[in-house]
Amino acid sequence: MASTDNFGVEAGMGNRSIEWMNTYSKEKNMNFNARLGGYQVSTKNFGNFEIIAWNGNWSDARKIIIKSSSKLSMKIIESGYHEKDNLLLSFFGLGKEFAKVYKKGNYIGSVVLGMRSGKWYVKSEKLG
Repeated sequence: MASTDNFGVEAGMGNRSIEWMNTYSKEKNMNFNARLGGYQVSTKNFGNFEIIAWNGNWSDARKIIIKSSSKLSMKIIESGYHEKDNLLLSFFGLGKEFAKVYKKGNYIGSVVLGMRSGKWYVKSEKLG
């Protein structure tokens, strides 16, 4: 069972999105549970995002976070992508983590995340 904090939801939508995602996962018998991570990341092109922590099945998590973007008409960050050659560095928090940004279920760009003091921050971003 995976557990991580590498998804984000549009600032101001945290509680509503967590409630929707957890309810949806129970209705569909998916292995997923989310909670607010307690901090935000800021981007220049996409706005601010509340980080969410989750545990459960990785593929269920990806499906639910993207579906929440379209159902709640919000922007989300779907992270967890790594360069193959830097997987070991990523394991120790030294590498880059790539994330896709969606708005209303449609891909609009990407961000590269880094970690500092146990929290994600945006290293760079690119419009889709």
